[in-house]
Amino acid sequence: MLDPAAVAALLAARHSDPFSVLGLHADAGGALWLRALLPGASAVVVLDATSGKQLVELMRIHNDGLFEARIPLRRERFDYRLAVRWLAGGEGVYADAYAYGSLIGDAELQAFHEGRHGRPYALLGAHPVVVSTDAADDPDSCRSALARDEVSGQSDRAQARSYNADGTPREVPGTRFAVWAPNASRVSVVGNFNDWDGRRHPMRLRHQAGIWEIFIPHVAIGDLYKFEIVDRHGLLLPLKSDPYAFAMQLRPDTASRVAGMPAERRLPAGRAVANERHAPIAIYEVHAASWRRGASGGFPDWRELAAQLPAYAASLGFTHIELLPVSEHPFDGSWGYQPVGLYAPTARHGDPAGFGEFVDACHAHGLGLLLDWVPAHFPSDAHGLAHFDGTALYEYGNPQEGFHRDWNTLIYNFGRTEVKSFLIGSARYWLERYAVDGLRVDAVASMLYRDYSRNAGEWLPNAFGGRENLEAIALFRALHEQVGHEFPGAITLAEESTAFPGVSAPTYAGGLGFHYKWNMGWMNDTLRYISEDPVHRRWHHDKMSFGLIYAFSENYVLPISHDEVVHGKGSMLGKMPGDDWQRFANLRAYYGFMWGHPGKKLLFMGQEFAQPGEWDHEQALPWQVLDDARHAGVQRLIGDLNRLYRATPALHELDCEGTGFQWLIGDDRANSVYAWARRDGNGGMALVVCNFTPVPRHDYRVPLPPGPCGWREVLNTDSAHYGGSDSGNGGAQLDSHDDGCLHLTLPPLATLFLVPA
Repeated sequence: MLDPAAVAALLAARHSDPFSVLGLHADAGGALWLRALLPGASAVVVLDATSGKQLVELMRIHNDGLFEARIPLRRERFDYRLAVRWLAGGEGVYADAYAYGSLIGDAELQAFHEGRHGRPYALLGAHPVVVSTDAADDPDSCRSALARDEVSGQSDRAQARSYNADGTPREVPGTRFAVWAPNASRVSVVGNFNDWDGRRHPMRLRHQAGIWEIFIPHVAIGDLYKFEIVDRHGLLLPLKSDPYAFAMQLRPDTASRVAGMPAERRLPAGRAVANERHAPIAIYEVHAASWRRGASGGFPDWRELAAQLPAYAASLGFTHIELLPVSEHPFDGSWGYQPVGLYAPTARHGDPAGFGEFVDACHAHGLGLLLDWVPAHFPSDAHGLAHFDGTALYEYGNPQEGFHRDWNTLIYNFGRTEVKSFLIGSARYWLERYAVDGLRVDAVASMLYRDYSRNAGEWLPNAFGGRENLEAIALFRALHEQVGHEFPGAITLAEESTAFPGVSAPTYAGGLGFHYKWNMGWMNDTLRYISEDPVHRRWHHDKMSFGLIYAFSENYVLPISHDEVVHGKGSMLGKMPGDDWQRFANLRAYYGFMWGHPGKKLLFMGQEFAQPGEWDHEQALPWQVLDDARHAGVQRLIGDLNRLYRATPALHELDCEGTGFQWLIGDDRANSVYAWARRDGNGGMALVVCNFTPVPRHDYRVPLPPGPCGWREVLNTDSAHYGGSDSGNGGAQLDSHDDGCLHLTLPPLATLFLVPA
């Protein structure tokens, strides 16, 4: 029935519509013919699926594995199986992928094309399904139900009327594959189930959306696959991983893995309150691969982490854990910030189910879990998104807007509808399917500005001639409107290093809609100050106070993140000047300053016990230093600071509001002393006093704000309990003097916290 050109196109995997020639087809006289392309097969017999009866043996019409035959005594479509004997040995009975019609409805395709499909991950990718077909019906009438309530767990079900002779439903398990590649001339699914042969399973193009689709029977959870793509010019591209894969191989292997979509979940009760701006939020930032090593000496798996990490963070009083990106990434040294699998938890730590158990363990210990999420850029690895269908599909086509020279990565085309859906869909996926508390969005500044890290003439202005990336701004607003509506209680945090206005303002007020913004200016200024020798600090006094000028312009997080302890920057302890005693005292005083300052808190792992050297992602943290009392003292201090911060409303309730802060002493440059009051919204108050010189100050006068006259020292970073000299005020009640001041002993290089007695 086929002309030589069609045969040649099939055998070369260049046929534009394989469903039109493979499977069952009627000739001009109405007789049914069946055609199968099975490279490596020696014989193929057609079986009636209901009775198991052999109907006909297909004739080999080409040595490369093309078979066909007329079906005797049949003029209507029927359910069949192919009994195949293989040249390499072995045999099996298979349902035929080309016996099935499309499983995706036109309305869904149109919704995706227009950016209205809220869950593109339920449409695209690899979905294990069970399909029932009726031989009397046109296979194109077979559709899978992809409504929200029906897409969950381990499989979908595409139901039509199909029954065995005894009346039981006849069903075929397999996997429905779909991929967006509008400029490809051919796309095939290849995997361990078809010898990675692109001739075996070329897909059907759904023209209205540029989506290619196929149901492949018998492909099951755990099977490996990629997409083999021929571009519009006939060039065979490198095999591509699935952008929507729910699981992937461990590097250096790069195949996607068939996995069931996790069931929909919601945040546990109480998490919404724990994430709001009036709550105490103290975040422990973690690189999972190097926090500890696993029992085997390699990467810890999720279940090992679940058994140790949440309990440790909770024991130190942290309220949240933030993980560096867990999306699949090919290069360990990127720490996950160059991901290729925005929907796949990295295989470094085991299977996706294990990650779900880790989320549950965090919540069981009263901790929120935040994930670093990277929508700014992606690596140019050949198996990833770069030139996915032979064109700049996911990235901007012009390098002046589509290439990050700093990171040698590609920038998403934020204005393209399908790319916008891909990114927002990824954010929704982690919130909806794993019930994480929120996402910390990386490199926001690089998204907001078209001239980010570019000189004049090296960037393209927006439609109005400006430097702002209007498409990225629209992306953030759309993301937050969806998150706010669909996931109440979930939060987003922006790593944004400029003065872009309204990052944490709501979208209805013209803001970007983030809940919190990292205060990079505060971090840079205060670290410069604390790195100075104390004798010089009087000349840099404003670096510690300047942040209060803008501290309430956004909902800020004070971050001492991984970026501050790598690439030659040393550890936090290593930044401190002076001898060993002074270095530890400086660090303790700085942590006290940070926990007393307005803003939520974030500290990278290892810095809670004064890690001596800078972080190395290839090694576990040096836990052995806790045998040293000085390091153990810093760890105890962090625990006590967190507990004091959480237990004292004045230290957290108005973190983001100016009414919660009052300077008491901000200009004592000569003594490098700062003092301020923190307030809650109900009349509560706390005092914080810092002495950043190694000289103790006796009878130092701190003017009191209106309110209580009696005060008690509740935390002193110079306490011997933390490794200090034990100078201070001993926790006794301190009363105001006639001059309206507290007369305090300020320990050297120390921070004091006082509350009403």
